[in-house]
Amino acid sequence: MSAKTVASLAKELKISEKEMSGYLNGLGVEAKANDPLDDDTVAIIKDLIKEQRSARVQIPQALTVRDFAEKLGRSAGEIQKALVELGILATVNQSIGADVAQKVADKWHIRLEIVKSEAARPKKPAGTKAPAAKTNAKLASRPPVVTVLGHVDHGKTTLLDTLRKTHVTDQESGGITQHIGAYQVELKGRKITFIDTPGHAAFTAMRARGAAITDIVILVVAANDAVMPQTVEAIHHAQQAGVPIIVAINKIDLPEANVERCKTQLMDHGLMPEEWGGKTIMVEISAKFNTNIDELLEMVLLVADMEELKAEVSASKVSGAVIEAHVEAGKGNVATVLVQKGTLKIGTPIVAGEAYGKVKAMFSDKGDKLYKAGPSTPIELVGLNSAPLAGDVLQSVKTEKEARSIAEARIAKEKEDRLNRKNAITLDSIYDKIKEDGIKKLPLVLKADVQGTLEAVSDSLRKIEHEEVTVDIIHSGIGDVTENDVNFAIASEAIIVGFNTGIENNVSRMPDADRVEIRTYSVIYDLMRDVKAAMAGLLEPVFEETVNGTAEVRATFRIPNQGIVAGCYVSEGSVIRNDYIRIRRGREVIFEGKLDSLKHLKDEKSEVAQGFECGIMIKGFNEYEEGDIIESYSKKQIARAIN
Repeated sequence: MSAKTVASLAKELKISEKEMSGYLNGLGVEAKANDPLDDDTVAIIKDLIKEQRSARVQIPQALTVRDFAEKLGRSAGEIQKALVELGILATVNQSIGADVAQKVADKWHIRLEIVKSEAARPKKPAGTKAPAAKTNAKLASRPPVVTVLGHVDHGKTTLLDTLRKTHVTDQESGGITQHIGAYQVELKGRKITFIDTPGHAAFTAMRARGAAITDIVILVVAANDAVMPQTVEAIHHAQQAGVPIIVAINKIDLPEANVERCKTQLMDHGLMPEEWGGKTIMVEISAKFNTNIDELLEMVLLVADMEELKAEVSASKVSGAVIEAHVEAGKGNVATVLVQKGTLKIGTPIVAGEAYGKVKAMFSDKGDKLYKAGPSTPIELVGLNSAPLAGDVLQSVKTEKEARSIAEARIAKEKEDRLNRKNAITLDSIYDKIKEDGIKKLPLVLKADVQGTLEAVSDSLRKIEHEEVTVDIIHSGIGDVTENDVNFAIASEAIIVGFNTGIENNVSRMPDADRVEIRTYSVIYDLMRDVKAAMAGLLEPVFEETVNGTAEVRATFRIPNQGIVAGCYVSEGSVIRNDYIRIRRGREVIFEGKLDSLKHLKDEKSEVAQGFECGIMIKGFNEYEEGDIIESYSKKQIARAIN
């Protein structure tokens, strides 16, 4: 027998043990990490992977996550997980570019061939040679992108105004420092980009649409109020986005300020100050009096250095994220865009979500005209045929005709998806998600009518204990289910559960409302029953075995191009084709798999009873010896429940 085990072969072929199990299952071989594999199985798997790695998968210059998954023969969940590892949070309907697609395909050693549309292929004079392929663009450091979150009246706007050295409310329409939703500040010759979102809802809406644009979150906490409900909500948003948090403890100028109480309460939510042995940077500031603002910015740059933020400046393909968009008299459709990769220039054909066009004009946050914009640069862009949505990914293409084609294809795809939505996040679909990424948690967004009820329901859910699966309440709050709750659930792939609450009317009108399941209850027993049933669906299946018969190997025969046949005598019960089998040599079990072929004389049989001779072939096994005992057994899954 081969000395190779499942684990050693996976390591040799540079794939995960989970992927190796997938190949083995396809061959009908059930084996654990340290189980040995026979030479034939090893050879077959090597050939399969060699064939897969040598093949080229053709894709267009841009395609949705769902379409890309189909091209690679993978689940959409696997593609999304690979994108998260690249720092990109994308929905199944989100479009990704060819360069991102190749980085994902590299995970499985798959080579992509980019098929350009005819409109994108420039005509060249006869006899001219194709230009040499360009080398990969080099990565260069880029400014960090920061979002400020926190409880209402804790000083977010004051901090942002101080950073901009101006007051948003004092600006007159048309001023050169007119607010465009994002801007840059400079400290010691280094730039920092701030995303001035209206609040947590916008932050989560962009995440829900796949725009992973924030590198760092500044959490503003007022020293006189400490941790409040929206503070907790902001922490949840930042933690779910997976970005570093810097705490700005504001209003230290007030006589009732209590910094120590703020730090103590923040510890209860997983944010321990560095000076207390934790990892969270906390800076005491007064946004009103410009106290320690430079120190806060220095901490931002320090975290940015630790994160080693880089981007391709000279990439041929430009990409960015839409922060907001509106229609403005004299300009038409205006979009605030954060360039993330490459350098965007005037005249470049672009597509953003379902909008398309070419860059007619660009303006900085100060209103200055720009002719090009590199990574982490916020711009106001004019030239799209319609206003895109916040969170839409902007990409450059070769021609405006190609941009229009991509946008129209997305519009048609979205209409089709709305008629037959298949990617909704429901309790029924959570099990498939768990199977794909191995997470053993049931993610919930919990809403209740009052704080007391919320705490009681939360405690009841957290008391559901099981060693294999837990309830993960990623966010909770009081009041009706809102648009922000829906966006949070979409971005976190969670279910919304409400107790004694309603659903705001505008939720049903949201473009993505049908992508998340909302369940409301008025009886705690019903809520607990459904959650336990959902958790039970996440448990590993348990099977009950029934031995149907045993056979003894008395001779072996080699059949050309097929393998080894074991000549057997059925000593007990019946041997059944397609049964699971277990081969025993003495007291040791040497192989487990599935019975592939069962013959009596020359005829294929579905079953051979006790007292008869038969020929047996088993998938993935050829090393029979006379005297081996073959057990034929069936497996039945046992329903599992959580009490």
